[in-house]
Amino acid sequence: MMRRLGLALLLAGLALPALAQAGRTDFEDLRPKDMQFPDNLGMEDLPIGPVPEEFLNQPAPDALTISDSIFGERVDPAYGAYQRGFFLTALDLALPRAEKGDAHAQTLIAEIYAKGLGVPEDFAAAASWYGMASAHGDALATFELGMLCQEGRGVPKDRKRASELFKTAADAGNMAAKYNLGLLHVEGVYAEPSLTKAAALIGEAANSGITEARYDYAGMLAEGAGIAPDAKAAAEQFRLAAEDGLAAAQVEYATILYLGKGVPVDRAAAASWYARAADGGNPVAQNRYAKLLAAGAGVTANLEDAAMYRALARRQGLKDPQLDKMLAAIKPEQLTRAEERARFWPSPPPTKVAANTAPTPATESSAQPAN
Repeated sequence: MMRRLGLALLLAGLALPALAQAGRTDFEDLRPKDMQFPDNLGMEDLPIGPVPEEFLNQPAPDALTISDSIFGERVDPAYGAYQRGFFLTALDLALPRAEKGDAHAQTLIAEIYAKGLGVPEDFAAAASWYGMASAHGDALATFELGMLCQEGRGVPKDRKRASELFKTAADAGNMAAKYNLGLLHVEGVYAEPSLTKAAALIGEAANSGITEARYDYAGMLAEGAGIAPDAKAAAEQFRLAAEDGLAAAQVEYATILYLGKGVPVDRAAAASWYARAADGGNPVAQNRYAKLLAAGAGVTANLEDAAMYRALARRQGLKDPQLDKMLAAIKPEQLTRAEERARFWPSPPPTKVAANTAPTPATESSAQPAN
């Protein structure tokens, strides 16, 4: 489930060009499924509190016996089962506690239904359990209920209520809620329009390690949106988001390194970051890395590799007449090999062309990007 509203959409019409790429969805993600960048907020830890004494004093149900035999008695049984993929066992263990008003157990059950883990996906049931946990003070449940209201899943779509839930969860310290509330302050419809409040909230979320928040906060620092402009701090936030694997941040950080905005000029490092994003399927990075390869800027010149990355970017609709001019001198046989490689990328072409294709510097340069 997506944990952001999309700052690029919220800032439409505002003079914040550095943020304009944050929510790009107009190109296809061509990476293999196991290489695609996941929504890191979906990995947020799900806390489960200590097992209430009255629950421990009851006769052990079958599920608890199973859990003890696998995980040992010192691990919270419901959460331990959840962590290891025994979702039905987790559900059986959490239910008695949830029925007694245990907010953490209620949240655990809601997560199971929201994600369809071992049971059919049921957003209405998830919303009900999140609602109970939220009423008992669980900030994570309050945030998740806000997301369901935001998206209209299991409950009527109600962005006003979502904003109120985000505010409650944010006040309780939930960082994902602070991030979303910050975006609402940028939008200025369901929360007070205030870039200052937005920057403060998104900054907190960024400092807590939320990748998307790091990217958006970097843009705010770069443009002076709600906060004093600080090119050095912006570069650091872009770097952190880039290291988290966010392709848009990798492109931004590569550009910062190439131009020396807030950091010393380092074109080799810039080429390395462009290469990583290009190999991840980002068309802007593919186009820019092709230019560096064609010019030999920060990386060994290689027209065949440049033509391959150009073909990949073109396949996603990004054309560049300047790059075409840079590749005008490429030999026909090099162009043939480059386009054959692009056709089967990221796998090598299963033809004799593969035998005539030498390893490319891109592989080496994208392996360990410099900071």
